[in-house]
This record gives sequence, structure tokens and C-alpha cells, in this order.
Amino acid sequence: MRTILGLLDWRSLRWRIAALVAVSACAVALAVGLLVHDSTLARSMNDGGSRALTDLGRQVDAYRGGGDARGLQDPAVMPPPLARRVREDGEGTWYENRPPSAPRMWAARTDDGRVFVSYVDMTPDLLTREALDRHMWKASLGVLAIVVPLSVLLAELPNRRLRRVARTARRIADGDLGARNTAAGSRRSRGDEITGLSASVDEMADSLQDRLVREQRFTADVAHELRTPLMGLVTSAGLLPESRATDMVRDRVAVLRVLVEDLLEISRLDAGAEAADPVPVPLAEMVAESVARCGLDVSFTAVRAATVGTDPRRVDRIVTNLVTNAHRHGAAPVEVAVEGRTVVVRDHGPGFPAALLAEGPQRFRTGTDERGRGHGLGLTLALGQARVLGAELVFTDAPGGGACATLRLPPNAPSGPGTPHT
Repeated sequence: MRTILGLLDWRSLRWRIAALVAVSACAVALAVGLLVHDSTLARSMNDGGSRALTDLGRQVDAYRGGGDARGLQDPAVMPPPLARRVREDGEGTWYENRPPSAPRMWAARTDDGRVFVSYVDMTPDLLTREALDRHMWKASLGVLAIVVPLSVLLAELPNRRLRRVARTARRIADGDLGARNTAAGSRRSRGDEITGLSASVDEMADSLQDRLVREQRFTADVAHELRTPLMGLVTSAGLLPESRATDMVRDRVAVLRVLVEDLLEISRLDAGAEAADPVPVPLAEMVAESVARCGLDVSFTAVRAATVGTDPRRVDRIVTNLVTNAHRHGAAPVEVAVEGRTVVVRDHGPGFPAALLAEGPQRFRTGTDERGRGHGLGLTLALGQARVLGAELVFTDAPGGGACATLRLPPNAPSGPGTPHT
């Protein structure tokens, strides 16, 4: 059905090409038709004038010899333009086509002060020209009836290649950086503009993938390098004497420790090294325990909660990040609701930024000042863990105001390696 609708879409490239071919064919047919028509008409008028003058000369000779000159006409009936021409030049012809009379080619000349007039019937010439015009129009319409559908079919070939390039570009935009149009070895082969476009898209995807891999490797290396001195800071902070300054140091060290752990977790998700360990768990009880461990003011409700096969550690991580984000960047009251296999976390703050709703959460990016400051890692980690579980995590703005995050768990979580997070 979608293919048929695509074929009927008049805005598509195939129909524009077909329209261009049709207009070009019509222009050529019109130009050729006018040229042939004018040429045929000029030849017909020239031949008719010659026949009319020849007939007039024969009639005049017969009149002078006393023979039959019934072909001569009364000068009073000749067309006025011919009369003026005869007065000026002494001789002339004039084509007259005034239905219902038959078309005529008049000829007149002055001889010894007398005007002689004759005409020949041009009906056969007129019928011949009209038949030629009809044949040209029929031939033009026949050619258009063949050329336009053929141009649509031929335009489908490059159009199909362009659609394939567009699909690849959309897959890359959606995060599938492994999508390609052609094999790596054939990208430098010669081809038309579409081949060049496909190769350019593939090269762009290669460049993006290489940069992403370097970024992921850099993030992982930094996180690993920071972990060792961080543990030394944690140990040293624990040995400091109790004071206000010590509390500030311990607080900042704790924040730094969480950041490093988040970076390590993101690097594992990026590499696709995470895998779910599903076990059957009652969803309502598991989420209630996660909310309680947060130690934050949260309103919790559960309706017809199901028992799901999932990884409780990852669900706990998702719920904890969502609740923490709601308190940090939203406003009270924060509500957590479980229904079936769905978990909804909502706050009553300013809602999610428009960029987050359009593009999804981005690391080291919080969106707007109204949502507060942060590293933007909490929602990124929650989304990555949801992908490992095979779950769907959707961010929306609640109808009555505030941000709403909805986690929909599948009946059973996948147990294989997680999909690399882009």
C-alpha cells in the first residue's frame, strides 16, 4: 500500500521527471508541427498561385483566339485585396477561404487596359493540410502515451537508488552508524552523481563512527585513569579529622566518585559489553524498594502490577536515576506509578527541554536553566540500561505540567550482549 501511495505521489521525483519529459516532448512536437504546417501551407499557397496564374494565362490566350473563355470571371467579383494588388502591380494572386464557399486561389492581371480574373479550387490542398495536421497530432499524442509512462519507469531506477541513500541516512541519524549504501571496496568506483552521493554518505558515516569510537575510548580511558587516584582521595578523605572543611571535601569527593562511576558505566554501554541477567521478579515490590533506597519524598502507587522476567539491578538503576533526576531538575510532588509492566515517573516542574524531547537525552547536556545544572548522565544511563533490557523508555511532558518518563518492560529481558549505545 505504501508503495502504491508513493507511486501516486505527484510531488515525487519520478513524476517531476515525467512532467519534464512530457513538457519537452510537447514542445518538440509543437515546434515540429508548426514548422511542418507552415512549410506545407507556404508550398500549397505557392503551388496554388502558380496553378491560378497558369489557368488565367490559358484562359486569356483562349479569349484572344476567340475560343472558349468561360473560366474568366467578372472583375467585379474578385476579392478587394486582389483588386488593390492588381491596380498597384498589374498582376497578383489571392487565397480566399470563406465558408461555406470552397477555398479558392484567385489570379488577376491587366492586359490592354482590361482586367482578366480567374480562380482554381483549393479544396484538395485544404483537405490534404487538414489530414496532415490530424496525423501529426495523433502521432504526437501516441508518442506522448508511450514516452510519459516509459519516462516514469526509467525515472524509478534513480529514484529507487535515492530512496536507498535516504534510508541509509535516516538510519545513521537514528544512531545506526553501521548502516552503509555500498561495500567499502567499491566506494571509489566510477559512477554517476547518485553513486557519488552514496559514497559521500558512507564516508560521512565512517567518519562519524570513527569519531564516536575515539570519543568512547577516550571516555573509558579517562574514567579508568581517574579511578585509581579517586580511590586514594576517598581513603584520604576518610582519614581527615572531622570539621566543616572535611565535610565539604568528602561531599565533593563523593560527587566525583559518582561521576567517574557513571562514565565507566557509559563506556561499557557504548561498547555493548553489558548484558541483562533476567530473573522473575514482582515489578511493584522491586520498584518500591528502589524508591525507598533513594531516600527522597516520592508518592508511590501500584495497579495490577505484573511479575516480569528482567534484570532487577538494571531496573533499579533506571528507577533511581529517573527519581533523582525528577527531584534534582523538577519540582515536588514526584510520583511513581506501576501498572502492569509499565513504570511512570512524573514531577511537577517545568517539564523536559524541547531538545531532549526531540533528540533524546545527551550526556553533559541538561537543556535549559529551568531544569537545573548537571552532567546530563542520569537520563543517558537510564536510556542505555533500558536498551540493554530491551525495554522502551519514553520522555514526554505531562498534560497538567511537569516531566514524565515512562518505562515499558518487555515480558522477558534479553540475556545476550546489549546494543551499543550511541
